[in-house]
Amino acid sequence: MMASSDTSVSFSETNTRRDEMHSTIDEWINDLVNATDAARASDEFQAWLDVQSRFHDYSARNSMLIHQQFPGATMVAGYRTWQEEFDRQVQAGESGIWIWAPIITTRCPKCENAPSYHEQIGCAYDETPVSEWGSGLVGFRPVSVFDVSQTEGEELPEVEYEAIGEAGDLVERLCAVAHQIGASVDIVADEEWEYGRANGICRQPERVGEKPQIEVRDRENRADLARTLVHEYAHARLHVGVTSEVERAKREVEAEGVAYVVARACGLDASGSAFYLASWTGEETEVIRERFDRISATAGSLLDVIQ
Repeated sequence: MMASSDTSVSFSETNTRRDEMHSTIDEWINDLVNATDAARASDEFQAWLDVQSRFHDYSARNSMLIHQQFPGATMVAGYRTWQEEFDRQVQAGESGIWIWAPIITTRCPKCENAPSYHEQIGCAYDETPVSEWGSGLVGFRPVSVFDVSQTEGEELPEVEYEAIGEAGDLVERLCAVAHQIGASVDIVADEEWEYGRANGICRQPERVGEKPQIEVRDRENRADLARTLVHEYAHARLHVGVTSEVERAKREVEAEGVAYVVARACGLDASGSAFYLASWTGEETEVIRERFDRISATAGSLLDVIQ
């Protein structure tokens, strides 16, 4: 997909550091842009995208219900949906995750209730017959869904974007400089991880003076663990206080762009970042270049700290 480095790159010459870093990172960002375009066009990514499009987006209320009942949930769907859409079967003995499903049916244009309740409350609307009423939301009902981990059957396509390579003591060095980055870090044992398939989170401070809290899932792949740490450090540096959901994809682009640059500078192969970014940049891969200055500056500052 793109060239990777076998050895780390050091911008150690004070007199030439700025120009050298700028030109090198610019070249790497171009590599990442091209690779992200290629990743999006690949059959592997298209198969993954097709599967993802068949899962519902859940409201904040339902997302909270899912997390409370099944903290490790990643992809949820109804019993029949797993059977008919994905050729998977809910395993015997599994308990459903209860959420609220909207009730969409014929409703009164005035009181916005279903015909039966419209009559029950004595709504006076009679300008058009019930047969001419449109459909709309009249309420919610509890339904059960199941996480993919509760099912078995046809494998779902996966997009792999783990970094690989010899990380050496990079994870330890990254943890040691957390205070310089202005964050607290906790590496959580895999069996205690509560955030599903996510490998890391950056929790924003709740009070003035508090630090962002970073948690990453421990695993054998130390190269990818290091990449995840840098990704979350980028969030801590760039995105504390940013709450707009519109910006979410662009924040992920920045964080993963920083992770890619730092990982590559440290001699790791982070080419899988292209698949990660393909799922966030939508139709505009150029957003990576649009965010170049922030990616470059943040990656440079993190490299100064860890090198």
